[in-house]
Amino acid sequence: MPDPSAFSTLTWILAMCTLACVLSLAGGAAYLLLPSAWRSKTLAHLISFATGTLLGVTFLELLPHAIEHPNADGAESVLAMVLLGILVFFMLEKALIWRHAHHGEETEHAGHGHHAHAHGRHAGALIMVGDSFHNFLDGVLLTAVFVSDIRLGILTGLAMIAHEIPQELGDFAIMIESGFSRLLTFALNGLASLAMIAGALLAWWRVDEIQTYMPYVLAFTSASFIYIAVADLIPALHRGIRIRESLGQLLLIASGISMAVMFHGAE
Repeated sequence: MPDPSAFSTLTWILAMCTLACVLSLAGGAAYLLLPSAWRSKTLAHLISFATGTLLGVTFLELLPHAIEHPNADGAESVLAMVLLGILVFFMLEKALIWRHAHHGEETEHAGHGHHAHAHGRHAGALIMVGDSFHNFLDGVLLTAVFVSDIRLGILTGLAMIAHEIPQELGDFAIMIESGFSRLLTFALNGLASLAMIAGALLAWWRVDEIQTYMPYVLAFTSASFIYIAVADLIPALHRGIRIRESLGQLLLIASGISMAVMFHGAE
């Protein structure tokens, strides 16, 4: 259990979790009010900035800290954890995709309207399960990083917020298309967001054990950021192939990386 004098660290953790929840939900709610063309354009801008933020924080902050950590058994072991983490996130996403596709096949064979509606609701439910798990893990990792270094925790929290907002917008869009009402979509996403606070608090009460494996927790966090950027965000950006779009994406990615560079220089 952490020393009582570390209460300010817990305050930072809860504040960052709360900020992530509020901003992602506010972004999702605003997203529902925008015209369709604006929604598409805004989402692309957010994805570009989030990509740069995730990659910048990973390669300039998280990985160097993990490799230089006194509890690390060399750079090879840290990088091996990054590789393992990427494979873990690949399998988790593959399981969700397989589950979604499996129910899609059942719907196609059934061939009835009410089955199609049930499939849509199921897709929305899967989104919520995956989002809740992801938020819970974010909370655990955020606590671990904050305990290691408050400045690094703030930067990691900002990176999480940067990717959480476009992810939340995508979740809102999928759930609306799946037949959920706007009110129910907002409420369910609000509950899923609370999983981050639950994960952060659980990790806080087990922080002594986490400290022992800190370099590998940082490496696993890096794997999460790399996978999200490379497997989820960048493919979405490739849908825009015009030169002007591509240059705009590159500029926003560079802006996200610049945020990490500024924090790195202030160390």
